[in-house]
Amino acid sequence: MSPSSENNRVTRQVIKSFLVKLQEEGEGALVRNAITEMDQKLLDPFVLLVEFSFSLSVGYPDHPHRGFESLTYMLKGGIIHKDLKGQKSIIKAGDVQWMTAGRGIIHSEYPEQEVNNGLQLWINLPSIHRMMEPKNLELSGSEIQRAEEDGVEVKVIAGDSMGIKSPSHTTTPMMYLDFTLKPGSQTHQAVPESWTAFAYILEGDEGVFSSMNSSAISAHHVVVFGPGELVSVWNKSSSRSLRFLLIAGEPIGEPMVQSGPFVMSSQAEIDMAFEDYQNAKNGFEMAKSS
Repeated sequence: MSPSSENNRVTRQVIKSFLVKLQEEGEGALVRNAITEMDQKLLDPFVLLVEFSFSLSVGYPDHPHRGFESLTYMLKGGIIHKDLKGQKSIIKAGDVQWMTAGRGIIHSEYPEQEVNNGLQLWINLPSIHRMMEPKNLELSGSEIQRAEEDGVEVKVIAGDSMGIKSPSHTTTPMMYLDFTLKPGSQTHQAVPESWTAFAYILEGDEGVFSSMNSSAISAHHVVVFGPGELVSVWNKSSSRSLRFLLIAGEPIGEPMVQSGPFVMSSQAEIDMAFEDYQNAKNGFEMAKSS
């Protein structure tokens, strides 16, 4: 979208930004938890965003999920995904996996290469869809549409940008855009006014958001936007590109409780999810063979 297209549209202002620190998780895993429990209400419908990397000796053995959808986006290397229904896939750099946990899924995730880096986003589901049938969808990097204009490149993983629309259907309406701005370039992305929107900076140290006079924000920061119709971003660097994810979605506005691998509408439903998994029933029947 060109700067002239922003006429008469309200630019979203930054209401919060914070650095996401690198933490060790177990032995051999490094993570940045970009959405904390404190931010879940602010960022409805998003529950969790984790940037991760782990050594070949580390992985996540069979574990359950219920009540949400996840989007895994690999930046480097790859991970091996298996579920107890016998499905196996390798998600490599540039690839995306959509996983609808729905009423219950049991899967494992292990690194495919020593050098790996990716992100996983958890998206809440409306209560009427929490117990839908689980499913997986993989998109290779070559299937993800992209556009480039005036020094700005965007990969459209969900939603639309620069006249490109993602073929992915999401249960909760949302957008997930991977922007790269060359030095000195800018972008002005339309976002539905009622949606929650935030950015996560992957690379660069002179990203300026909302106003050209704002302070620069660097890699591994989350930038949360207030209401409005446009997200405006400038790369003030003269030598380095700015890469960030712009993530936005329609708030669900319902009670939500997250506990470990489950996202439900109440503590009672969380307790039932744990009970169902332990007893291998109501979507977790495959747990009998794990």
